[in-house]
Amino acid sequence: MNNFSYTKACDIGQAVDLINGNAGHKIVAGGTNILDLLKYFVTEAETIVDINTIEELSSLTEHAEGGIRLGALMTNADTAYHPVIEQQYPLLSKAILAGASAQIRNMATNGGNLLQKTRCYYFYDPAVPCNKRLPGSGCPAKEGHNRIHAILGHSENCIAVFPSDMCVALAALDAVVQISGPDGNREIQFADFHRLPGDTPEIDNNLKQGEVIIGIDLPAETFSDHYSYLKLRDRSSYSFALVSVATAFTLENELIKEVRIALGGVSHKPWRIKEAEQFLAGKTPSEENFAQAADIILQGASAFKHNEFKIGLAKKAIIRNAAMALHPESQRPGAKPSL
Repeated sequence: MNNFSYTKACDIGQAVDLINGNAGHKIVAGGTNILDLLKYFVTEAETIVDINTIEELSSLTEHAEGGIRLGALMTNADTAYHPVIEQQYPLLSKAILAGASAQIRNMATNGGNLLQKTRCYYFYDPAVPCNKRLPGSGCPAKEGHNRIHAILGHSENCIAVFPSDMCVALAALDAVVQISGPDGNREIQFADFHRLPGDTPEIDNNLKQGEVIIGIDLPAETFSDHYSYLKLRDRSSYSFALVSVATAFTLENELIKEVRIALGGVSHKPWRIKEAEQFLAGKTPSEENFAQAADIILQGASAFKHNEFKIGLAKKAIIRNAAMALHPESQRPGAKPSL
């Protein structure tokens, strides 16, 4: 870990001023990712700016017209167990609780969750090339051990995946990211927040220099009746998804009125294809229809030497999770989903 200075920001404006114009000044909140990056020399910092004393970013607020705002400094644990989230946005609660460990969720913040880096082993090893860490150096994952890597949206420059569980649910719920920066406040639709690698895999999101996440807005539509989050991984805890699926429905006259499906563990960002959701609207919630929707979602998927299994796994996960979403009670231990 390199030597760095430490300072605290007392308010949002001061935080923006401290990081604006200097890429070596980095925000720390929960510290569950940035400290690892510093310890392993994946990144360096001249100054760490602690924003934990900005109390206005640490709470959940409900909008008069419906919907809520999650403060960027709320911890993942406080968010998942908040009564409003458990009752009105259970999909988000389940996704958060599928991630990391209880100890990490107690520290990790909502804003930090959006900004976490890939867990690609090549990215975390400064002894090998990596286009995300050092642009133009190459992507050894393409010819190396790539079991955990992308099957959708990858490029010649990078096949890493985004690791968040929380963000898969936020993508499905059409969240909006609230940002403060040197030019004032703005918002980014969640679908536009993270980026595919393309020719610039070192740029993970569309934040501008000096901008800070201050909150995450969830719309009034909660999908609290029919929802499910399915995470398929090598271990039952403290393991990142090989494939994850967030699914939510509203039904009318036993037909699908609206549906949301987002995938994790398969791309550089949460993967959501609205054409698949449009295909399902107005149709019977059947295995056949879910399978066709899965084919639309996975159109163009391409694998590498060690992760071809992910394509078939993703299709089965989409179908299974749709059945689970129709019957949330099926998510209890020992229960079996049924269509």
